[in-house]
Amino acid sequence: MTSPFYLDCDTGIDDALALAYLLASPQADVRGIGAVSGNVSAAVGARNTLDLLELAGHAHIPVALGAHDPLSGSFGGGAPHVHGSNGIGEVTLTTAEAHLASETAPEMLVRLAHEYPGTLRVLAIGPLTNIAEALRLDPELPGLVEEITIMGGAALAPGNITRVAEANIANDPEAAALVLAADWNVTLVPLDVTMANVLEESHRQELLASSLPVPKALGEMLGYYFRFYEGIYGRACSAMHDPLAAALAVGAVTAAVAPVVHVEVDTTSGPGRGQTICELRGLYMDYPEQLGARCRVVLSLEDDFAPHLVETLLAFGVSEAIPAAPVLLSQPN
Repeated sequence: MTSPFYLDCDTGIDDALALAYLLASPQADVRGIGAVSGNVSAAVGARNTLDLLELAGHAHIPVALGAHDPLSGSFGGGAPHVHGSNGIGEVTLTTAEAHLASETAPEMLVRLAHEYPGTLRVLAIGPLTNIAEALRLDPELPGLVEEITIMGGAALAPGNITRVAEANIANDPEAAALVLAADWNVTLVPLDVTMANVLEESHRQELLASSLPVPKALGEMLGYYFRFYEGIYGRACSAMHDPLAAALAVGAVTAAVAPVVHVEVDTTSGPGRGQTICELRGLYMDYPEQLGARCRVVLSLEDDFAPHLVETLLAFGVSEAIPAAPVLLSQPN
């Protein structure tokens, strides 16, 4: 069955993969997209999203601008060393003619939740500022959303921005704490599973060899991403954070270990700030049910994700009116 989706993102390279995956998935009907500051500023992320939708032939999907700054503090400037100065690996896309929606991203989420009560699914793959603001706009929001899937956190794995904290959560811990404390069904997709599933250079070459503009553009973007991750894995490859969360959100892949547990976020100013504290002591008893727990924490998958991701992206259908494939602006050092 196809479900209506609201996507909240900070469109960098893996967000672009996740967006393309959702558009290609028969299980997802993307009804709106919100931009938040994270990998890039909310404004740059929104522009990337509009341009990607144009390239994919889905310019009709509305994109709303969300929060520039986190609930506490200010935007830290993004991650150009990971995603490039423009967020998409220094690849340039044809500028879309579509404009941003007149409503804000939190307003869009609340509206869609009321239009699709009980069936709307939310995929949040950036900092959770927009989601927290939507909860403030409408405290009844959790009762209207079927499920929210969040790419973020680290349960047993080390963090990727501090020793214990993952970037999406660490960029706005206060927002993450509000979202994870709300009374709704949450699937948390942490570094434990996203760092264990890797896209290899052979997969990137398959995308680059495509005659279609979307997979080819993604292959170009991944060149920049791979160079960053080469310093982590020791070879040209990358983790698949956001597209893996997208696949779990639509139910296309199956978790092998995913206990439903209590999760809290450290919002202190100490070294634990941004840590997702998951109640995983039930590991030794095969994770018995925890009273009142609503957060499913995905720790591993049944199968390797990369072949499914590449197959889905290569099958991406586009119209003949799509602009020419993008050009790599420059090779980074």
